[in-house]
Amino acid sequence: MLFKFADPPRCLTGLVSPKSLMMTEATAKDKGLIIDILTQSFQDNQSVNYLIPSDGRRLNRIRALMDYSYETCKLFGKVYLSDDKKGCALVSFPERKKTTLKSLLLEVKLILNGIGFGNISKAISREKAISKNYPADPIYYLWFIGVRPDSQNNGVGKQLMRDLVAESERMKRPIYLETSTVKNLPWYKKFGLDVYNQLDFGYNLFLIRNGQ
Repeated sequence: MLFKFADPPRCLTGLVSPKSLMMTEATAKDKGLIIDILTQSFQDNQSVNYLIPSDGRRLNRIRALMDYSYETCKLFGKVYLSDDKKGCALVSFPERKKTTLKSLLLEVKLILNGIGFGNISKAISREKAISKNYPADPIYYLWFIGVRPDSQNNGVGKQLMRDLVAESERMKRPIYLETSTVKNLPWYKKFGLDVYNQLDFGYNLFLIRNGQ
């Protein structure tokens, strides 16, 4: 896909069975809640702010990014909510991505309301640099995983990540994601998510995967 902003193993076989999954697929009525959660969770994230102009509209621009990400994953992936609706995850299946009128309109809307014209080349260059590291086979791309700030460190993200690992195993797809948050690396590693490369965009972006 044209724009990628994600930040949030050895396979954890049997960790969670499909019948015990506590996350659910989001519906249209959940969109506002999901955008709220992601905007609050990522407003200070380096990877997100790399392409968001620092002006008086910054938070609205981040909301526009999350709107774009939500709609794109609805088209070419899945959007999940934790059972208590305090956490969410956006998952993309890159091989399903195709150019349609709707996808083009979403990108135009993102440029106008989110990243601005001045950051288009940065977005494309970063996308190309990251995508070079993906395998030819289908992957389970975890674009965003976020938890409401007032519910963090209470196990919401842990359960959601367990469910995502289980779902990726069911689909027989390795998880791929990127993060710029160094302090979260040990947390990802608990789920078998290992850094396999690192890119420099003026900040360090860690490329992570599992199943290796």
